[in-house]
Amino acid sequence: MNYDFLDSELHQGFNYGKIAVLKPTDDRCNFDIVQMEWGFIPSYVKNREAVQKMRFGYKDNMGKWHQPYTTLNAKGEELLLKDESTGREKMFRKAALERRCLILSSEFYEWRHIYRLNKRTNQPVKTPDTYPYHIGLKGKEYFFIAAIWQNWTDKDTGETVDTVALVTTEANSLMRQIHNSKNRMPTMLPDELAWEWMMEDLTEQRITEIATYQIKAANMDAYTVEKEFRTTENPSKAFVYSEVPELVYEV
Repeated sequence: MNYDFLDSELHQGFNYGKIAVLKPTDDRCNFDIVQMEWGFIPSYVKNREAVQKMRFGYKDNMGKWHQPYTTLNAKGEELLLKDESTGREKMFRKAALERRCLILSSEFYEWRHIYRLNKRTNQPVKTPDTYPYHIGLKGKEYFFIAAIWQNWTDKDTGETVDTVALVTTEANSLMRQIHNSKNRMPTMLPDELAWEWMMEDLTEQRITEIATYQIKAANMDAYTVEKEFRTTENPSKAFVYSEVPELVYEV
């Protein structure tokens, strides 16, 4: 089998491209490394035109703008929720119960927001400066992120594709400093939890426990990169900003 896709340098979520996923075999005795389209597509979405509208927003016939709805990520705390008013399952519940997988990654990037002080008023400015960080695990060439997948069929063309959403959890002490606009981070799993997430029959309580797991900040490594990292030859190359405070690593 050809795994050349594992050498891809950088994936940008809002491009909705294909990423490397560990998908359990039907008997859950092993797994395949496959490509899935990043951006979970619910089964009720009719066709690619509807997918486009969902992902990028659209104006209806009355000129009203409908905001885009992204399904790149799924909050670990909310995977198994049901609609309180109707009792119906929400979008990710069935996948979390039946179709758990792992995204294979070597690093990811997040932006830190820093509010400069207005020189005249000495108060923080309204619009922050943003600085990108390269983030990985110490001593690890790759790691696993909890994810859920959905096979989707275009009801007009018959196209069928596996789609995936990565699971997020609350930021740990390091990621709270970096992703300080949302305080979230991917649910990065150590090997034993990764296997359990993907292969085992789990209770709802256990699914939520693993989905909200926080890797220790001391196990992570993070540093700033160039703001144009997405278009450079080496996006992971460190770049120092004199105005950016150093990160504090808690044990």
